Amino acid sequence: MGVRRFGVLATAGTAEGVPARPAAGACRGSVRDLRGTGGSGPERLGFAEGDVVVVSGLPGGGKSTLIKRAAEGLGIDSQDVRERWERRMPRVLPYAAYRPLVRIAHYWGMWQALRSGASVVVHDCGTQAWVRGLLAAAARRRGRALHLVLLVATPEEALAGQQARGRGVSAYAFSRHRAAVDRLLRAAETGPLPAGCASVVLLDRPAAARLTRIAFRPAPPAVRPAA
Repeated sequence: MGVRRFGVLATAGTAEGVPARPAAGACRGSVRDLRGTGGSGPERLGFAEGDVVVVSGLPGGGKSTLIKRAAEGLGIDSQDVRERWERRMPRVLPYAAYRPLVRIAHYWGMWQALRSGASVVVHDCGTQAWVRGLLAAAARRRGRALHLVLLVATPEEALAGQQARGRGVSAYAFSRHRAAVDRLLRAAETGPLPAGCASVVLLDRPAAARLTRIAFRPAPPAVRPAA
């Protein structure tokens, strides 16, 4: 069971812990819905050491911003990889020309982090269920769990976020992202949980803005049966 102290939502394989309320902050099993909590939501999300956390949502919805702010040193964000490559490439070269190299570099970095056994927070665009499947399998192999943090932004909020960062996606790609995120949201709201996920945390933009830390703490020792 999780506990909440001093604005911290701590979990041990689930996303439980904040007292349930009729509307905002409602809890259903391993789903914690923090939408509508506004300024009263937790400032931290806590998970067991060695677990894998996936942050998903619409492009422009605030995933990279949340990872940079709350998962310093633990985040694996494809956006960071893209920006590093952009600084090295000629300005006249379109991103599409070297996108495959960025993808390879991103997945290679993710694989290295998973092999190390470290706790990681991974950026996920929502459309690549196979990536979550691999992350879940990697977590299981080391006896840990995969958790989904889903940023639920409206299409208007996401498009405004894309405009603010000066980088958008095509209408076709955005439609695919919307469909994928809608599937994740339906699974969280009605069950069963998205494949491979031990828990889900649902955030709207105010709740995400309040978060300052995604932290990992040592897992409790296993209880051995009496001789």
